[in-house]
Amino acid sequence: MTALTSLTLAEAREGLAKKSFTSLELTNAHLKAMEEARALNAFVLETPDQARAMAREADSRIIKGDGGPLAGIPLGIKDLFATKGVRTTACSKILGDFVPTYESTVTAQLWRDGAVMLGKLNNDEFAMGSSNETSCFGPVANPWRREGSNTTLVPGGSSGGSASAVAALLCMGATATDTGGSIRQPAAFTATVGIKPTYGRCSRWGIVAFASSLDQAGPIARSVRDAALLLRSMAGHDPKDTTSVDTPVPDYEAAVGKSVKGMKIGIPREYRLDGMPAEIEKLWSEGAAWLKAAGAELVEVSLPHTKYALPAYYIVAPAEASSNLARYDGVRYGLRVPGGSISDMYENTRAAGFGAEVRRRVMIGTYVLSAGYYDAYYLRAQKVRTLIKRDFEELFAKGINAILTPATPSAAFGVGEKGGGDPVEMYLNDIFTVTVNMAGLPGIAVPAGKDAQGLPLALQLIGKPFDEETLFSLGEVIEQAAGRFTPERWW
Repeated sequence: MTALTSLTLAEAREGLAKKSFTSLELTNAHLKAMEEARALNAFVLETPDQARAMAREADSRIIKGDGGPLAGIPLGIKDLFATKGVRTTACSKILGDFVPTYESTVTAQLWRDGAVMLGKLNNDEFAMGSSNETSCFGPVANPWRREGSNTTLVPGGSSGGSASAVAALLCMGATATDTGGSIRQPAAFTATVGIKPTYGRCSRWGIVAFASSLDQAGPIARSVRDAALLLRSMAGHDPKDTTSVDTPVPDYEAAVGKSVKGMKIGIPREYRLDGMPAEIEKLWSEGAAWLKAAGAELVEVSLPHTKYALPAYYIVAPAEASSNLARYDGVRYGLRVPGGSISDMYENTRAAGFGAEVRRRVMIGTYVLSAGYYDAYYLRAQKVRTLIKRDFEELFAKGINAILTPATPSAAFGVGEKGGGDPVEMYLNDIFTVTVNMAGLPGIAVPAGKDAQGLPLALQLIGKPFDEETLFSLGEVIEQAAGRFTPERWW
């Protein structure tokens, strides 16, 4: 049965269609793999009974010939997505044992298309983190290890559980969210494929909010094709989300394997950071060479406001977070810690319910929105954001089809190795990814090689608004050239 877990989503879809195995068999194989991999702490809630019931339903639909595009495919769901009747906590104590009475639009569309839910996946608390160490359920372990070392590595964040589970073959794909790199960075750290779609491509309705103008849902998968298949089901207009864009969802899978001949790929000079590891520089050059060999044209370009993206992001995101997280007050749902007065109750609940990183960001956000500092910080950051967006618009107007950059400044690091005394050290992990969120653009991370210690590294492709298809075509070129990597099992 274990062989079933090593299939890609596309291969499993084919096997189910040919009746080579059933969805129940496929689901049971993944449930067994999950049981054996609890040391990774990727799942915070397993739903085996529901999974088997959904698998049986998928099998009966497949027999009738009306299975749907994801019929019988077992998936993991990030614990930020509301799942009706199934505990959803955003991996924070403040939500306690909150059980939604509604389903997020993205997950509802996956169930509509026949997918099976295996359980809820670990993430940084309220998606605030770059290593999955801020979860109230504890850190997630990366299935990858440095050669000859037993050090437990982080899987990246905030979608660390999603990336770890997909890399360890515990699910065939997973939902994730990306506010400043939370799909692409964990995908890069685990040799999985992660795409952050254009802002507005996927509905945010029913997803626990972090920073509303930056958050976007997307998939983490085992291959570029699998990511394309998942995004097609996840994307689409939703009248319940006013930021959801009413534009047709293309057949993303059709873009996989399409020729990239004649495409212009921008190589931004600002992404060449001082002190960037030689192996990241080498990987970037290799990726450019692969695209050139496939017929693409490489163009050196400039994104002059890139250097301001990280500081501007860490003003905008906490400001929106402080506003969004005001609703967690102990009154209506979740944790409540009593106090002598209502203000004591608010303070006690929020102090006990929020972790250190969430408290830090709420305080930063409240500060930059306060009367004396709004103009100096928040307003200025929004102006910088406009300039970052304009840099990209000017390049695309000149005929650039996509931009190639590294996905992360390094490979995965050890649990507890970064950010202990200086949170900025952790924030620097997002240096290559935040510009994409600030400009609302699509970005994909594709595994492209390994570092000297045998850990995966990835490249990022940034596309034009609502042109995810080009990213899938280009991503497939990198995937074919680099090959696919899986970790050696130790858990």
